[in-house]
Amino acid sequence: MSKNWSIRKRRPVRRKNIAPLLKELEKALKIDLSVDGAFLEMAEYGPWKMVFVDKIAKTVELNNDENERFVFLTLRGLLDYPDSAKWIEVDHGAIPFLMNGADCMVAGVQAADQDIVKGELVWIRDMTHKKPLAIGWSLLDGKEMTAATKGKGIKTLHWVGDELWEMEL
Repeated sequence: MSKNWSIRKRRPVRRKNIAPLLKELEKALKIDLSVDGAFLEMAEYGPWKMVFVDKIAKTVELNNDENERFVFLTLRGLLDYPDSAKWIEVDHGAIPFLMNGADCMVAGVQAADQDIVKGELVWIRDMTHKKPLAIGWSLLDGKEMTAATKGKGIKTLHWVGDELWEMEL
């Protein structure tokens, strides 16, 4: 990511104003989001729209190259929901490269959610601890991802240690 983006148009929002976004996220990731009683804010971060829960960036709304809208959890959001769908599991050899923002190569992929479709947002986790490492666009279907032996599997957008991960409000 490594861009000179800044937070703009930060404002408090009510749960009912972002309820459709949360429902879409719950359906896509097969989770139950609970933000009752939390302080909710929306802001723009470059071209992305974000929802902050108690001053921590938890969701991101962005468009792909075809201008299709996608809603996904940030890595901090995924820490709260480790059973979320749309995951890719990588071995320890891939972790240092992912921490530097590299795209994920299929050689490091050990397992994948079989429901992943090419072109959608996915999250990458380590195979031992199941912790989120990065988020990116899937370049292959889930089944193809585990079967392939060389090439790129995911175009990385957000990773542990980038500006969004380090962001504090």
